[in-house]
Amino acid sequence: MTVSSGKGAAPSEKGAAVGRRIGIGLMHGLYRPRVLGGWRVPTAGPVIFAVNHSHNIDGPMLMGTAPRPVHFLIKKEAFIGPLDPFLLGIGQLKVDRTTADRTAVTNALGVLERGGVLGIFPEGTRGEGDFASLRAGLAYFAVRSGAPIVPVAVLGSSERRGRLIRALPPLRSRVDIVFGDAFEAGDGSGRRTRKALDDATVRIQERLTAHLKNARRLTGR
Repeated sequence: MTVSSGKGAAPSEKGAAVGRRIGIGLMHGLYRPRVLGGWRVPTAGPVIFAVNHSHNIDGPMLMGTAPRPVHFLIKKEAFIGPLDPFLLGIGQLKVDRTTADRTAVTNALGVLERGGVLGIFPEGTRGEGDFASLRAGLAYFAVRSGAPIVPVAVLGSSERRGRLIRALPPLRSRVDIVFGDAFEAGDGSGRRTRKALDDATVRIQERLTAHLKNARRLTGR
């Protein structure tokens, strides 16, 4: 595995705030989002949102419904054409998933150091959205920064009935966004060894899976 080089501009906090306003208008205009547990998100200080990922709108939906602006780690393949300056302008982070992307890591840690909110899809890519397979990146950011993790379940975005566009949920359909209790991923020792990160990943997966189960029971999804 190689390590990418090159400098990237720090993600804009003001840009993320603009992105939130765009997300609010877009997601509430196209769908019927219902937010549950938003009060569980710390009102200040660094936070990591760990979000299940089953559909393209999961990121924009969270940007438009979370109580704070979010900087998402997004695969570089999404930054194409005019989307590249737009996503960078609203404070999102480009990441090369084929390398140990040092620039992305630095920018993500910078968001947390400045007391911002970092959004991560810990499964790495779209799938069943069930947190069945987590990558180690979430544990690394949580243990390295000490930021609490807030689990987030986005439910309903994978609904297939009534779609006008195959890649999107039916317009005006309900999407539930359920925030869980914040928790610490580390064991309190401050260790960042491979074993410590592996153990943290296990703890994280248990918490995320339990949150998703509770969210489904709460929403009937």
